[in-house]
Amino acid sequence: MEQRVSLITLGVADLERARRFYEEGLGWTPTQALDGVCFYQLPGIALGLFGRDDLAEDAKHPIDGTFSGVTIAINQPSEEAVDRVFAEAEAAGASILKPAERVFWGGYSGYFADLDGHVWEVAYNPDWTVNDDGTLTI
Repeated sequence: MEQRVSLITLGVADLERARRFYEEGLGWTPTQALDGVCFYQLPGIALGLFGRDDLAEDAKHPIDGTFSGVTIAINQPSEEAVDRVFAEAEAAGASILKPAERVFWGGYSGYFADLDGHVWEVAYNPDWTVNDDGTLTI
């Protein structure tokens, strides 16, 4: 598996309040804002804000002592690459929380937990670019 991170998603209690903090308070500009989720382009990586309960439902993992509502994502250039990463993670001992599948936003995504319960998303988003150096452009 390639050693990189593409996206960090924060599960937030109130998306509009969080957006005001990042946009009005910190002066950040969203790159993409959809119903229930917002993304900010950072140098080579992106930050996402997603309702905490919705993120837990999407990851098929309740907010508990092992899941804080933060996910780390590795975006891939194709569905086949997503499947390869899942196979490698499972072979290494990861727990598959949600097998990769086509999702409502038009991509292909799933979640696994590492040995300490940290939740990773592996995704292909046809609207985003995974650059040759592994950085992400949304």
